Amino acid sequence: MLDVLTHPAYGKLFAAQAIALVGTGLMSVALGLLAYDLAGTDAGVVLGTVFAIKMVAYVGFSPVAHALIERLPRKAVLIAADLVRASVAVFLPFIDAVWQVYLLIFVLQAASAAFAPAFQAVIPDILKDDARYTRALSLTRLAYDLENLASPALAGLLLTFMNFHGLFAGTVAGFLGSAVLVWLAAVPPRAPDSAEFGFADRLTRGLRLYLATARLRGLLALSMAAAAPSAFVLVNTVVIVRVRFGGDESAFAVAMAAFGAGSMLTALILPRLLERISDRTAMLTGAGAFGLLALVLAAYAGAAGWPGWNAFLALWALAGMSYAAILTPSGRLLRRSGDASERPSLFVAQFALSHACWLVTYPLAGWVGGAFGLPAALGLLGAIGIAAAGTAAGVWPKCPPAPAPDPG
Repeated sequence: MLDVLTHPAYGKLFAAQAIALVGTGLMSVALGLLAYDLAGTDAGVVLGTVFAIKMVAYVGFSPVAHALIERLPRKAVLIAADLVRASVAVFLPFIDAVWQVYLLIFVLQAASAAFAPAFQAVIPDILKDDARYTRALSLTRLAYDLENLASPALAGLLLTFMNFHGLFAGTVAGFLGSAVLVWLAAVPPRAPDSAEFGFADRLTRGLRLYLATARLRGLLALSMAAAAPSAFVLVNTVVIVRVRFGGDESAFAVAMAAFGAGSMLTALILPRLLERISDRTAMLTGAGAFGLLALVLAAYAGAAGWPGWNAFLALWALAGMSYAAILTPSGRLLRRSGDASERPSLFVAQFALSHACWLVTYPLAGWVGGAFGLPAALGLLGAIGIAAAGTAAGVWPKCPPAPAPDPG
């Protein structure tokens, strides 16, 4: 898998993504602890709102940003977004009120809404071979999992000699490092006809292409199947760890690292597995397993309380495995569904629509958990995940088997 990193441009871009995500992961740990510091046992409600604001920025701003910047040089767009994110992160250690959290996170995530889909659309233009691109997708999944594994582990180490406010300095360093590496990489120009449309067409083109494709309608349902149970993990883990287990800041980091470890394991396995089974089979299996795990755990927690610490970590690792099985192959579907001029619009549409799913599930995870208890929130989100997996199976038809060769 790692041989794809020998590609000069992709190697630098992957490093940029990885270092930025380490910084973002440190921010996620620090925000969880900051929310508990500001709101106590209502931290889940605060984090649910923070994540909802993040999704509003992603869903509302990414199509507009794409339409506005499509004619600008890709490298300049990526670097500018990183610099904006670093500038905002400088102020995060000085937050002392919940409304300040909400404001700064909105600005930072609006910049991310411009960066992420533009970055994702560059990779298939660099790696044109399907096998190499599949390996790159798995590496990308691993990079995202640094938020849940390497970053919490690093955060746990740093928290032994500093308070959580110091973690935000790592966020600033991550975004600045990303900007430098993008500047050093050779980023290909856009396809010649990718910016010939008017603003209104550019704003809606990706959505129209996306919804006209059966496999992508299935991908949208699978995005909801991934978002529902994992929203519970991201919003309420800090409450479970601090209240149920009486854990400290490092215990919270360990719990999130367990989720990330499961996700990384699946990302390592998938490239070879996808040589034997279809994307559809892998993604639907992951979606069904994720929803079922959430329902079973919710029933157990409601009846007997949360399981012990080691069992809890194992279940979070299984949740991470299911989550990665749904999301890792998604780039392959987008690549197959459009040519070079259409792919940037498709990636923006997937970015906005998938985060619209999170916009629904993050508030549910926080608000239902605060009002009715965490088992009720997990059960509801698990049921949504199962329903979404069933919808995906219905709207994404199986490909017919290849015809047998003519013996004559």
